[in-house]
Amino acid sequence: MRKGIIPTMLGTAVTGATLYYNGDDILKRSKRKRNVETMVATGLLGFGLAHVVLGSVNLMRNR
Repeated sequence: MRKGIIPTMLGTAVTGATLYYNGDDILKRSKRKRNVETMVATGLLGFGLAHVVLGSVNLMRNR
């Protein structure tokens, strides 16, 4: 199996699940900044996107 596929799939799953569960709350700017649920969802979204980017870079580097 190619290196980088597992982080990319993990990031895709986390990003998709976060957007499915809290997508409207993240995209709305009317939410209060101190809402803990929105802050956690934003952190998970960043975690997922970072894994997608780093896994993709690793896939392209090992061609």
